Amino acid sequence: MKKILRALTAFAAVFALIGLSGPAHATTADTDPGLAAEWQYAWDTYKFYDRTPPAPDSGRSQRTATISIVIDAPFRHVFDAYSNFSNHIGRNPFLTRVVTHKDWRKGSLRHINLTAVEEVPYEGTIVTLNTHAQQRLHRSKRYYEVDSWSAPGVVTHQKIVFKPLSKRQTKVTEYLTFEADNSLIDFTATNGVAAHQQIQAALKQAIENGEL
Repeated sequence: MKKILRALTAFAAVFALIGLSGPAHATTADTDPGLAAEWQYAWDTYKFYDRTPPAPDSGRSQRTATISIVIDAPFRHVFDAYSNFSNHIGRNPFLTRVVTHKDWRKGSLRHINLTAVEEVPYEGTIVTLNTHAQQRLHRSKRYYEVDSWSAPGVVTHQKIVFKPLSKRQTKVTEYLTFEADNSLIDFTATNGVAAHQQIQAALKQAIENGEL
């Protein structure tokens, strides 16, 4: 069970968002229209874009964390590689595909509605976990944001800031907020931060060695 909970917090992993009509389901081929319907249901029902802290008597809590890494590459290169979640495939050990439902611009702001599909080995079978998120890219302002939802009721809010240190070096800082039921919040935050750090290190290596 801990493997599934870790996966749920992992792509928060960037997220950590996942399957909608239950905490997880055995491997069956999810159609893209089916994933889009799950995404819309999560958006409408759980309102994971709402960053208001939960009420004290709601049974839910938030935890925040900040993690940074320095990447030896120019800002534009780092931003484009880091913000493209398809580049996380193979660097998040469970992520198998990223499905984009909608990609549009309003002025200079780019919005992407997406689902990340993870496949996690569990007790001799493969469990498919679907993570639903919206990404907003403020490239001209050197940051992007992500809001996400996953079972069992895990919400993540992220702001990823890119600071050029020189023409060939960029500092990436992730401001992370995790929200979950009181009984899960410590586990969610601890493993969510660990997952983000793992992916940060993998992206740094891939960018610096020319894979990305």
